[in-house]
Amino acid sequence: MKRSAICPGSFDPVTNGHIDIFERASKMFDELIVAVFHNPNKKPLFSMEERVRLLSDATQHLPNIRIDCFSGLLNQYARQQETYIIVRGLRALSDFEYEFQRALLIKKVDPLIETVFMMTSNEYSFISSTGIKELAKFGGNIKGLVPDCVENVILERMRYLDQQTEC
Repeated sequence: MKRSAICPGSFDPVTNGHIDIFERASKMFDELIVAVFHNPNKKPLFSMEERVRLLSDATQHLPNIRIDCFSGLLNQYARQQETYIIVRGLRALSDFEYEFQRALLIKKVDPLIETVFMMTSNEYSFISSTGIKELAKFGGNIKGLVPDCVENVILERMRYLDQQTEC
């Protein structure tokens, strides 16, 4: 029986902290599904299709990772994929509180689903997609915080957005 798990997120953009979790989780499962989900509470920098492409490029070195996307309830997506393990990356205590509540809600809705929490490596504990976008927007250096293939795309997008908002 193949052991698979889902690592869901908005990944807007994918960071080296995400990659760290993917690399480590991929050693625990036969297949790790990295699933980009639509979060109606966020205004993304990249479209869902762009995020899927960026994740595919950034995870080429991991043969047992499959990139997918979904909109809707995570437990329904998990059932469609026939997997009942969700992997969540944690950076800080605040992440744990938020993810713990989400895991309990999913468990209440679907008792078969288990959530596994993984702490990110210390070197990535301060990285967030929101922080990356803010840093890039104001011309900060994001090298080493995101995969190289993602860095260039973020910088290009920020230049384009700057041109659109010039007075």
